[in-house]
Amino acid sequence: QVQLVESGGGLVQAGGSLRLSCTASGRTFIFSRYGMGWFRQAPGKEREFVAAINWSGGSTYYADSVKGRFTISRDNAKNTVNLQMNSLKAEDTSIYYCAARSTPFSQNSPTRDYQYDSWGQGTQVTVSS
Repeated sequence: QVQLVESGGGLVQAGGSLRLSCTASGRTFIFSRYGMGWFRQAPGKEREFVAAINWSGGSTYYADSVKGRFTISRDNAKNTVNLQMNSLKAEDTSIYYCAARSTPFSQNSPTRDYQYDSWGQGTQVTVSS
């Protein structure tokens, strides 16, 4: 059983920054063996991919809508994955979810939410224009 807990959401003005964190835990969970992703879902919309990072942190992936503004990183010693969000826009307003998957990114796309095994409860990000 894997537990993922997000933090760092909040209200920010357009152009501002937020840093989301996700801490993973589990009795038999080995964080460094999992790829990690961030997804988001706005009211009335489908969940969409935001960013992902492979087990080592050596490969990162971004949605076109956030490329150049968001940065994903991980600290395997602390079992955490972070999402630094800069130059925020009103359209970034969503609930942001952290997710973990055991299937290597080399086997299938990291952007598909159904490939992820475990999910956090989400953290709200609201960007005011």
